[in-house]
Amino acid sequence: MSAPDTDIAIVGGGIVGLATALALSEKRSGAAITVLEKESDVARHQTGHNSGVIHAGIYYKPGSHKARLCVEGARLLTEFCDTHGIRYERCGKVIVATDAAEVPRLHALHERGIANGVPGLAIVDPAQLRQIEPHARAVQALHSPHTGIVDFGEVARAFATVLRERDVTIRTHARVQSIGVTGSRVHIETTSGSLTAHKLVNCAGLHADRVAVSMGLRPDVRIIPFRGEYYTLRPEQRVVRGLIYPVPDPTFPFLGVHFTRRIGGEVEAGPNAVLALAREGYRWTTVRPREVLGTIAYRGFWAMSARYWRTGLYEMYRSANKQAFLRALQRLVPDLRESDMGPGGAGVRAQAVAADGSMVDDFHIVETPNAVHVLNAPSPAATASLAIGRHIAGVVLANRA
Repeated sequence: MSAPDTDIAIVGGGIVGLATALALSEKRSGAAITVLEKESDVARHQTGHNSGVIHAGIYYKPGSHKARLCVEGARLLTEFCDTHGIRYERCGKVIVATDAAEVPRLHALHERGIANGVPGLAIVDPAQLRQIEPHARAVQALHSPHTGIVDFGEVARAFATVLRERDVTIRTHARVQSIGVTGSRVHIETTSGSLTAHKLVNCAGLHADRVAVSMGLRPDVRIIPFRGEYYTLRPEQRVVRGLIYPVPDPTFPFLGVHFTRRIGGEVEAGPNAVLALAREGYRWTTVRPREVLGTIAYRGFWAMSARYWRTGLYEMYRSANKQAFLRALQRLVPDLRESDMGPGGAGVRAQAVAADGSMVDDFHIVETPNAVHVLNAPSPAATASLAIGRHIAGVVLANRA
């Protein structure tokens, strides 16, 4: 049998796929590695549409992949930025309890963050909060001074530059059309031609479950796309210094609308979480009927809907009603006015949902004889990308054919 075209093929040129390629190129110098990206450049979807927060690791269950890889990944990320001259800023973050009922959950977050090794966490009172964020209001707040901001699109493009210097091939305009397995070979047909590989790493994000199915896997989750919509605060009315978050609802794996200062200086308010009508549905008007049918045919979707229907209806209402969006933001910053809010962008989150309707909270990585599939990599995946990449590389190389 002739040699494969590449040792390892990585499907997906987002930040996790690129970080995995970096780790593989370090651990197995000289290996032929090919990244397949369907768009014209890397980081065009989740990586390029996220809020740019370098998470410190506060929210995640101690011992989980998220907790371990976020704290490690944040360190690796800032080291990479220092080495490659990428601007980032530790602007800090406050999580605010706006009523007494939220205070126990705030303290639980404090304890969780300490257990995860997050540095500098402190509970602050209203007077101390005003020193950090003069316009925020709360009965208590949790201050995380080491939370930061960066442009993850810029980071991903820097990853790609390093990869090319290491002779890793990045093929753009290479949408995967089919995948077959024969013995120890993976045969991949793309819109830019075919190739064979020893191993495939599936980092396809919004399409990760589809790639898994195309290889004969019956994944235990399905990707359900949720759009997150933002407003942008007008420059003359920016009442936020850093990041202001609410205490999250422990039953729902989204953090609630919040304020995020971007590395370029602008401030975003959002996101909400509404069901998208396409896996890359950044607008309400983007509807792909086959993808919608695929979502509603999945029994996990209906189980999820039964569990969260009230929250889902409210998110849809808030999406259509600027005043409702404003009221949610005013719980954090009462001085905010509707005139302060201009139009913003949107992103789509690839949320893995199990057949029982539960939203998978941790990173979900599945290994098969010829492949490793990253089936759930939501926030803080961008922060944790270099650590996730090292983890995936270890799995690939421990069991390579």
